[in-house]
Amino acid sequence: MNVVLTRLDRVGDLILSTPAIASVRRSWPGAYVTIVCSPHNVSVVERNPDLDAIVVKPAGVSAARFGQRFRGRCDLAIALAPCAPDFRLVGATRAKVRVGYTYVRRYVARLAAPLYVNRLGLSEADPALCERRPDYVVRHEVDQVLDLVRLAGGTAVVRDLVVPVDATDRDAVSEVPPGGITIHLGRRWFSTGSTLASTIELLNDLRRFGLPVIATHGTDAPAEVEAVRAAGVADAVVGGLSFTQWAAVFEKSRVVVTVDTGATHVASAMRRPTVVLFEHRYFNLSSQEWSPYRVPAVCLRKPESNEPRELAALRESVAGAVETLLGAAAVL
Repeated sequence: MNVVLTRLDRVGDLILSTPAIASVRRSWPGAYVTIVCSPHNVSVVERNPDLDAIVVKPAGVSAARFGQRFRGRCDLAIALAPCAPDFRLVGATRAKVRVGYTYVRRYVARLAAPLYVNRLGLSEADPALCERRPDYVVRHEVDQVLDLVRLAGGTAVVRDLVVPVDATDRDAVSEVPPGGITIHLGRRWFSTGSTLASTIELLNDLRRFGLPVIATHGTDAPAEVEAVRAAGVADAVVGGLSFTQWAAVFEKSRVVVTVDTGATHVASAMRRPTVVLFEHRYFNLSSQEWSPYRVPAVCLRKPESNEPRELAALRESVAGAVETLLGAAAVL
């Protein structure tokens, strides 16, 4: 049996799909399982033990055209993302069983889905419903993607996130102080509801706990990262890491603090207590569907503006959440 999985979108979403990948492997242990990724997110699965092959769809090549390479060579195809490119790729395989999912109020997508898949799941996630009805329940994305395995006929369910870290990764970050508070400096720290000055002040505030304060970063906010480094409020400012080295930094931390980025899900994979700042808009949806998974966590809502009083209140909320989670980390 040949299985093709596809997820072409974000790093964090692919991390949240690793339980489904493991469930496919357990459900069809003799199958040859291939995943199609993008150049952006392939690092998530490069060491995944549940895959036989990893194929990267190059940028600029249409998903439908790329999917044709699996035609006649694929029995089951699953679009792990509720996105048009993944649907087109799965449809182009012409596998006997083609599975995908979309959102309950994406009516056009629901009408078009039979062109690509013959088993369609529906997610209850909807920003408008969550805003109008605060009690509206949305399942975590992990559980929504696991439904696709069941829809395909799978019977095994694995819930652990899979991000393998090895001794080489740990050695590469050995100079990063252990047991600290790690903040990932994603771009959203420097947009509405949080500013560079407030973030620097927060890093300084967190020193009250007497633990090393570590800042990790990618390439999305270079000027702001340099400002943090110059302020001297972190014991280490670490960038230029591979994906698994980044995960190794989180692994040696006591608590991770981040805005809503893939860092949330890397921290969950490393079983680290996590504080997440979600955007003010659509907080009710985001804090359910993309919250830290199966770890002690606090989800906070960024303010609507950069008014100093609101920023100060947010910093105190973050510090209070860190204090709570440090207690949880001591128990783990």
